[in-house]
Amino acid sequence: MVDEDSLVSFVAGGGRLSAPDNVTPRYRGELMRLMAIFVDSEMAGASGFADCINLAPGLKERITATHIVLQKFNHAQQVLSLMEQFGANTDQYVGAHPWASRLDRSVNLGLRRIGGDMRLNVFHYPINGWVDAVVMNCLMGQATVVQLDELTRGSYQPLAETLATILPVERRHAELGEHGLRAALEKGHDRTDAQASVNYWYPRVADTFGSSTSDHFTQHRKYALRQKGREELLAQWQGIVHPILSQFGLIAPDDTPHAMGEQVSLQ
Repeated sequence: MVDEDSLVSFVAGGGRLSAPDNVTPRYRGELMRLMAIFVDSEMAGASGFADCINLAPGLKERITATHIVLQKFNHAQQVLSLMEQFGANTDQYVGAHPWASRLDRSVNLGLRRIGGDMRLNVFHYPINGWVDAVVMNCLMGQATVVQLDELTRGSYQPLAETLATILPVERRHAELGEHGLRAALEKGHDRTDAQASVNYWYPRVADTFGSSTSDHFTQHRKYALRQKGREELLAQWQGIVHPILSQFGLIAPDDTPHAMGEQVSLQ
């Protein structure tokens, strides 16, 4: 098995690892954590959005929502298959956690870590109606695109390549959230209500970018699993979603990060 110093030197020079036998135990731990966060977030996101299908105003929207749920479960399966190569028990994985469970709407975890599965905190919050769902999908969809794009350049080649095939689909999910919001507003949905959803989801999505000062981010950079920090990724996301909100006559609320501990994040 390759030793730690050799692995770090190899990936620092742009090398990519291709199989479980090529990694060290420490690298494996950080890689498995990244994959678990992705899988658990897709499982929880899909399960929560599945409950919104019947909230959709028309058949076309219900079909679209169903496709999104199906594709997110498929994305989870693809990365779970990579975890299986490292010994993860995939047969028991799906039933291991209540993926559709949500906390009370008034709760704000900030960056606090809570027990259970490894989903991003944003997927612990409940959705309140169809417009709330499309606002969340629009904002979180773009955050997913930003974070996955970063991970497609990671040093574990099988994961990077898998996420590269997933990325265009997730980008389309974000676009569908934008289209759904536009359709709702054009049909006369109260803009004040839509702004309330933006105010609720915007800071919670911003928290998914985690902290660049976390030990996990330091290890990810060391192992070339990712390079960009929270501030750069957050600014990239803001540069995308602010113009989207503006075109709808909506504004981004104050995005001051919460200082409440370490968030379960892709960092």
